[in-house]
Amino acid sequence: MTNYETELNPQQLEAVQHTNGPLLIIAGAGSGKTTVLTYRIAHLLEMGAAPTEILAITFTNKAAREMREGVESLVGSTDGMWISTFHSACVRMLRRNGQLVNCLPGFSIYDDQDQLLVIRACLKELDLDDKKYHPRAVLSAISKAKNMLQGPEEFGSEAKDLYSRRVAEVYKLYAAKLRANNALDFDDLLAKAVELLETQPQVLSYYQNRFK
Repeated sequence: MTNYETELNPQQLEAVQHTNGPLLIIAGAGSGKTTVLTYRIAHLLEMGAAPTEILAITFTNKAAREMREGVESLVGSTDGMWISTFHSACVRMLRRNGQLVNCLPGFSIYDDQDQLLVIRACLKELDLDDKKYHPRAVLSAISKAKNMLQGPEEFGSEAKDLYSRRVAEVYKLYAAKLRANNALDFDDLLAKAVELLETQPQVLSYYQNRFK
């Protein structure tokens, strides 16, 4: 059994041993948030939680890897747990149930360079000057719209100037090309996972019951 008192300061120990309801930790960089999470997972397992009930989400692959390694050093294995980035967790959900939100099995994931290639193809097809409509700026505008859960039609309906209307045209064609190639970009992974959980109550219930 882990000796938490010798490994953690009083504030960290309080956070690790809190098990009654939600807990919000606000702390700066380098203050030990990842350490707290790894020890908290170990404590939950000691309290009787099953590994399959553990969900730990972070922003970067590096942080997720460090968290997995930390948990392994404390409990020996992370089998059954979800310790990953937001995007990786969304991929797992969509691989399992994505067909419910029109994500076909075996979808590809486009990285930044793939996305720019598609944007450039869209600009060429729409006869738009890529010096006026810079591919990365257009992609950034589309990404911002997706993060606000705006599809091409909604984005276009709110376009108030010529530039925005042209970007909306690119967005519509870009989305069509991704669908034709059975591909999602990183923003789609988040948006489609949100759509899945919001529109499919049985899927939402599954994850609510699994992760405690």
